[in-house]
Parts: sequence; structure tokens; C-alpha cells
Amino acid sequence: MKMEAYQLSRLLLLLSFFAFSVLAPAVRAHIGDFDEVWKKRAEDARKAALDSYKENPEDVTNQFNNNVRKLLQGTNSTRRSLKRKKYRGPCLATNPIDACWRCKKHWAKNRKKLADCAMGFGHEATGGKKGEFYVVTDGTDNDMVNPKPGTLRHAVIQKEPLWIIFAKDMIIKLEQELIMAGDKTIDGRGFNVRILNGAGITIQFVRNIIIHGIHIHGIVSKEGGMIRDSVDHYGFRTQSDGDGISIFGASNIWLDHISMSNCKDGLIDIIMASTAVTISNCHFTNHNEVMLFGGDNSFSQDKIMQVTVAFNHFGRGLVQRIPRSRFGFIHVVNNQYSNWLMYAIGGSQAPTIISQGNRFSAPENLAAKEVTKRDYALPEVWKSWTWISQGDLLLNGATFTTSGDPKSKQQFTKANMIKAAPGNTVPQLTKFSGTLGCKINKPC
Repeated sequence: MKMEAYQLSRLLLLLSFFAFSVLAPAVRAHIGDFDEVWKKRAEDARKAALDSYKENPEDVTNQFNNNVRKLLQGTNSTRRSLKRKKYRGPCLATNPIDACWRCKKHWAKNRKKLADCAMGFGHEATGGKKGEFYVVTDGTDNDMVNPKPGTLRHAVIQKEPLWIIFAKDMIIKLEQELIMAGDKTIDGRGFNVRILNGAGITIQFVRNIIIHGIHIHGIVSKEGGMIRDSVDHYGFRTQSDGDGISIFGASNIWLDHISMSNCKDGLIDIIMASTAVTISNCHFTNHNEVMLFGGDNSFSQDKIMQVTVAFNHFGRGLVQRIPRSRFGFIHVVNNQYSNWLMYAIGGSQAPTIISQGNRFSAPENLAAKEVTKRDYALPEVWKSWTWISQGDLLLNGATFTTSGDPKSKQQFTKANMIKAAPGNTVPQLTKFSGTLGCKINKPC
């Protein structure tokens, strides 16, 4: 029976993806000329997304929670300070992702160990592990069609897998969106690398990307133009939205230890049937619409979307969409929500939201104490959506309105969930969120 259900579900996904192939404007967003190259990329991306989709998502969430609980066994998880003062003690790895690679003096000689450490739905992302190192030596971004060797733009368009590192501290102002080819790692460890006051990063119709250890701030919309997207192809791009990172029809993506704030549109968008994504150990501040998962109420192909949001610190100055989801399956686990101005977790079009072991500290505004918001749906509609809160710590009057049909035959219920580490462990698990300030030849 389980195999029959799997085959039926996969058939339904294939049918919906056929519809995806005939949609035009939304699927072609920012691609001025949707030529044969882009059509093939889109088709390959659809196949990759289907291969990455997990029929039983509870297997992924349960494995995640098991790993966290194993790390915390025998530790006093409440002993560490809640304040984000700069830590000056010996190196500590306080969650299982970090424990996989951190606190080794010679980490820089084994950078690719990081590729073994992803957890959650993006755990298969290995980035450029199978490739050579590419050292970015030049922080300029002056030529969109023929980027200069040694620049970040030149690195990310190469065909082969690459592990991209930096030669020095850099402030990179992108003149147009940075369009990445697949099988790439951007690894900012060892230096202060900032994508600042220019365009953002676009991950479109590719798979297998890791971005780690960089700052992304002040991203703006750019007018578009002729932009190279691979070594043998360039084309016209329309105006970009101003997202910090845009994940569009992509799969096997891991964003880790990134500090982000103040972008024109979203900090992170995951849209157009992207799946197998993990966002972990990041620090977000000073932004309105933080994360959008699923960008269109009519685009039901986003049901394939599976995202893990874990060990992040949602800090000062955030307003809403932390995240906001359409369709899909979202595991929000062991995050620190220091505040929000409107709401934290929102959604429409019946997404599944599994909130486990988060620490929600509500704002002083009595009208904004509720964590959740269901957009454009009446209670008689959203009451059947599966929104679960388990082990969350609700502070300063925070409330979490759950929903779901207790008679549903859906597999994912509290009865078969492995409990996450509780919300009071979050200060430890998220203590080193954001960029780490790693120094070569010193434990990171």
C-alpha cells in the first residue's frame, strides 16, 4: 500500500509539473529571452526537484530532531547567556551542524568537510565538494557579459563544480543580479565578505548550492540588461526584485551562517517549485518581509516545496513573513524569535507548518502577540490546514493558533513525530548564528 501511495503521489506531481511547463510569464520571471538554453535548464530543474522530493517528510524531521537531542544529552542547555554579546571563551559548537566541522584549528585545510554537515531537507547539498577551489581575488563587478577572472561573477558561472573562497576581506557591490550555475559553494570563512548595496544572488533552475559565511545587506532592485549566466550563454534580464537570495525552481540548496538585513524585497525567496532547502544558523535583522516560500496562489506546483528553517536568530527590527508560505511542507525548528512587529509565521493555500522547539518572544504590542497568520482564508477553510506547535516556548504573551483535522489520514501527526529539543534549549543552539568571524589557523 505504501508503494502504491508513493506511485500515486509521484504521478500527481508529474501531472502538475506538466502544467508547469506550459505556464509562461511567472516561470520566465526576469528572463527576457526564454530561449532553448533556459527551457532545457527549466526541464532539468523539474526532474531534479522530483528526484529530491521526500515522500515521507517525517523521516527527515525525525532524523533532524534525533541528531539535536543526541548532541544535547548530558549538557546543561539553559546555562548560556541569552544576550548576543561577543563570545570570548574557547571555541564551542552548540548544535549538530556546527559540531560536524567547527572548533578545529586547521579547518581551512579541510574546508570541504562542511559539505558533509547539512541537515534537514537540504541535507543532500554538497555544493562544489567534487570540484577544485576557486579563489576570488577581485571584489569588483564591472562587466556583466565578460566578467573578469578572479571575480565572484566569473567564479559562479563556470560549468564545473567549484568551491569558491576569498583571498581577503571584500565588499562586493553587484551591478546586476549574480546568477549562479549549479554545483557551487560560496564559502566566506576566513575573511569578512559582504555583498552590499547592490544586486542580490539568484539561484535559478539549478541544483546543489551551498552559501556559507557571508554578509548580505542593502540589496536593491536593478534595471536588468545583458547578463552572462554561464560560460557559453548570456541573455537579457528584466528588472530584478531586490531579494537578498532568490531561489527559483532550484533544489538541494543549503544556506548557513549568513547575516542578512535591509533588502528592498525579501531577504530570502523560495519560489516556483523549489525544494530540498535548508536555512540554518543565520542571523536576520531590520527587514519587513523576511522570507517568502511560494510566490503565487495559483502556482500549485509549489506543493513539492520542502524547507527546513533551523537554528536561526530572527533578531531586532523584523516585521513579518518569518516565514510566509504557500503550499509546501515547512519545518521550523529550534529558532530564536526575539521579536516581530506584525506576526512571525504566515501562510495561505494550505501549507503544512511544523513548528517545533522554537523560542517565540512576542512584542509589547497587544495586537501582535499571535505568532501565526493565515492570509486570505476564513477559519472554516484554514482549520483543516496542518499547523502544529510542539515544544515551542511562548514568552511575553505569545500565542500560537494550531490547526488540522484530527480525523485526517495524513501520516504527519503529533503521534508519529519525534519531539524536538524544547524551546528553552534555543539560546544554546542559536548562540553562534550569523557569520562566525573565522580566522585561518585558529579554531572556528
